[in-house]
Amino acid sequence: MFIYINGKIVKQEEAQISPFDHGYLYGLGVFETFRVYDGHPFLIDDHLMRLRVGLKELNILFEYKRDEILDIIDRILEANGLRDAYIRFNVSAGQGEIGLQTEEYSQPTVIAFAKPVPKLVKQKQAVILKTPRNTPEGPFRLKSHHFLNSIYAKRELGNDPAKEGILLTSEGYLSEGITSNLFWVKDNSFYTPSLDTGILNGITRLYIKEVINQLGFSLYESRYTVSELDKSDEIFITNSIQEIIPISRLNETALPGANGPLTTRLQKIYNIHRTKLWSRDDLKEREGFIEI
Repeated sequence: MFIYINGKIVKQEEAQISPFDHGYLYGLGVFETFRVYDGHPFLIDDHLMRLRVGLKELNILFEYKRDEILDIIDRILEANGLRDAYIRFNVSAGQGEIGLQTEEYSQPTVIAFAKPVPKLVKQKQAVILKTPRNTPEGPFRLKSHHFLNSIYAKRELGNDPAKEGILLTSEGYLSEGITSNLFWVKDNSFYTPSLDTGILNGITRLYIKEVINQLGFSLYESRYTVSELDKSDEIFITNSIQEIIPISRLNETALPGANGPLTTRLQKIYNIHRTKLWSRDDLKEREGFIEI
């Protein structure tokens, strides 16, 4: 694999970072993962906006223009001979003195890589985990280097790719999957946990919310319990790599899975949009853009 690091394309075994990078020493870094479809980075503007917010929160100065990021993506795609890919774009604080720093980080380490999209399952089983979702360390959850809570959850769930673990908050409310956001349908209305449960405000989550709104369905965001999820007609999870994944079973309760009518409808719309949209604003600005 060839990767991008601080302006250069190098073989992965040649890439180096300083052992004094505060992304390594103290976990100060944020990243975005997203899909490229036939060379098109889906919802890239939304990902870059979230990246910018995260960098500001961590006091990391990384000034970039959209075209510069697109050029980096094109370079790593070409270097790896890919047109469809999983992209990770990572910015860490960069080298600093040993000790906690309050000043702005002005020389971050920027790494990006592209790899083939892993084989994805068409539906999954959901398992309510005992591992609680931790609360964000700041005012909201960042897509940061801090993944220990998710690793604990993954250890509990195991490595079966056909399963996803659903975490509850310490108070017992539904939050999110290990690497996904959670939605369900009841009586033709959509539900999803609210951000005040401490979940990541996923880019695909935001996109799905906009599609639901434009289709004219009701969407409710609040704090919900497992008993409310048990009553659902359909459940699906979302993330930028796996897209929209239907849930065929919640613990021991069977669900429509890939045959859920509203989940299937959203998947069809997603498939139309994924080679066209640069951001959710495209949905808002282009009247009638939802074709199904």
